[in-house]
Amino acid sequence: MRQELVHVLAGNAFAVSDAQGDMERDPSAPIGLFSFDTRFLSHWVLTIDGERLHALSRDDLTYFETRFVLVPGAASHYVDADVSVIRHRSIDEAYHESLTVLNHSAEPAEYTVRMEMAGDFADTSEILRPGPRRPTVIPEPEQRRLRIRYERERFTRETCVSSTVPGEVDTRGMTFRIRVEPQGEWRVDLHVAMVIQGAGGRDLRAGIESHRQHVRQDMRDDLERWHDRAPQLVADRPGLAAVYRQALTDLAALRYMPLAYTERVPVGGMPWAMALYGRDALITCLQTLPFTPELTPGTLHMLAMAQGGRLDDRREEEPGKIVAELRYGEAAAFDEQPTALYYGAADTTPLFVILLDEYERWTGDTDLVHELRHPARMALDWLTRYGDQCGDGYLRYQPRNTDSGVANQTWRNSPAAIVDRHGVEPPYPRATCELQGYAYDARIRGARLAREFWGDPAYAERLEADAARLRERFDRDFWLPQRGYYALALTPDGEPVDALTSHLGHLLWSGIVAPERADALAGHLCGPDLFSGWGVRTYAQGQRPYNPVGAHLGAVWPWDNAIVAAGLRRYGYDEAAADIAAGVFAMAETLGGSVPETIAGYPRAQTKYPVQLPEAGRPQSWASGGLLMLLSTMLGLRPCGENLLVNPAVPVGFGRIELLDVPGRWGRADSYGRERGAGRRLRAGEPARRAA
Repeated sequence: MRQELVHVLAGNAFAVSDAQGDMERDPSAPIGLFSFDTRFLSHWVLTIDGERLHALSRDDLTYFETRFVLVPGAASHYVDADVSVIRHRSIDEAYHESLTVLNHSAEPAEYTVRMEMAGDFADTSEILRPGPRRPTVIPEPEQRRLRIRYERERFTRETCVSSTVPGEVDTRGMTFRIRVEPQGEWRVDLHVAMVIQGAGGRDLRAGIESHRQHVRQDMRDDLERWHDRAPQLVADRPGLAAVYRQALTDLAALRYMPLAYTERVPVGGMPWAMALYGRDALITCLQTLPFTPELTPGTLHMLAMAQGGRLDDRREEEPGKIVAELRYGEAAAFDEQPTALYYGAADTTPLFVILLDEYERWTGDTDLVHELRHPARMALDWLTRYGDQCGDGYLRYQPRNTDSGVANQTWRNSPAAIVDRHGVEPPYPRATCELQGYAYDARIRGARLAREFWGDPAYAERLEADAARLRERFDRDFWLPQRGYYALALTPDGEPVDALTSHLGHLLWSGIVAPERADALAGHLCGPDLFSGWGVRTYAQGQRPYNPVGAHLGAVWPWDNAIVAAGLRRYGYDEAAADIAAGVFAMAETLGGSVPETIAGYPRAQTKYPVQLPEAGRPQSWASGGLLMLLSTMLGLRPCGENLLVNPAVPVGFGRIELLDVPGRWGRADSYGRERGAGRRLRAGEPARRAA
């Protein structure tokens, strides 16, 4: 069985080690110390008198701090160990590790403490197969320091390890030959600076020398303030408060400040998405507006700054398009991959407008709406000018970078994610159904912004007319009367891709669904083909491509389910939404800790326990945000002018829920909800019931 991996993280900097705290290159996992898409430490191994150590215990103090208690030797020797080591690590802009050696014997003892260290400066995009690099290793014993430096033209990265006590410094690490008195202790602090050099050799991450105090005090204070600013949850259901607090903590951990930027924005998540992803960041902000609205302005500002301004096939950039991914690694710097700014996403642009409007509804921040008028209008214009690739009024995508671009430019971005019920891939350009819902919603919201804030009623009328035509056309072309749901996508010739997927919930969330179709959609979403008991599957069972462990072909994603539940509530299907929320929260409570990005789609009755997938990251910003969105959906929180509306639909078994001090344009408001009584789950094909 694979040994447990341990991580500490702060923003996009993170360290992953084994259960003893050691880091060694692993061809199947991202082991090491990383920041800004580069591995600064690939080897970090502690020995005492030449022996590796084994863990007696570990205390994960916070997301950025953990402590190991270690002893040398095999497990059978633990009881006789006369020496132990407390290994304490923390991370922020830099990495810090304290080693305390304890002598438990009645005699003085001498030990040789050795920390082996190396850095390969691998790019995160190649971490499983790092390319050959030859860093320069510079021992500086007089400064108690080891420098590991990598340069390639203008790309310069340096790992600088310094010690608080004298020792022997060589090209492979540091050695401390120590004497410890009976029942005494010896301590050393190791500080690892991760240097990113810009023009003129300037360190773009300067100001980290106060790291230890910053991590130990400022970060704890920051986390406490983060929790204090968020609403307080009081719940009858055991475990719900712990899930809520963990979700907030994960969101705090996943905030980072891009280089040359002054506001923190959410990264995607551990371990592969520790960068700005436009889609993930926008969705996370939408999910968390009733809880942590401060995430949104910085995200919108950053995405507006990076908005497309030209035509670039390699980066899939177009004027008005919102970025999909922003990376800082070597592959991005030398354009070996187009990820320095990559625009291969068809959904980020309408989501940008949706978030801007929703943020104003919650906060009343009209200044931001005025400030981002031009980027928002560019995004709205992109829908028609570049998004409508066939001239039929539908938002479509087709990769222009066929070498290294993303094949499916939606959230289902794996290569075989868009297929019909027989596994056949449609030709490009593809018009997936949820893109039409997002485009519809963006136009409706853009019209409100134009009319109420930008002083352009003519533009508002044009957007509303475009939205109305899209809704009518969508219902005509995407509806499959013989199946009772909307097609997953349309081909360029207008042929429907007839797969049954969770995208039906996204359509309800967007408001594009004709009211008379909603009953059928709710029935499918809560029927056994899509609903696993833990949540709604991405792809319904009974179709040839269905695979319960396939990320986009049958697995269950918490963020996806949050959108589905919100869509069901929008159309009045309160019991169905409550069932989905109950399933996802049961999964989170059962697994404990950070909620995974996705779990397998096996029926709950079959496995009895949520089956985790090895590729699923945790923590993930939109997974944690999805739990918050489900909570606000259960309580039916909605801004209405200067007031917060509350319309609870609490699942059976949850008792009473109180969410106190919900922030918004009203200041702070309290919300309450209690389960309505025993609900009834829908069967496949059974008409759903709207709330009275």
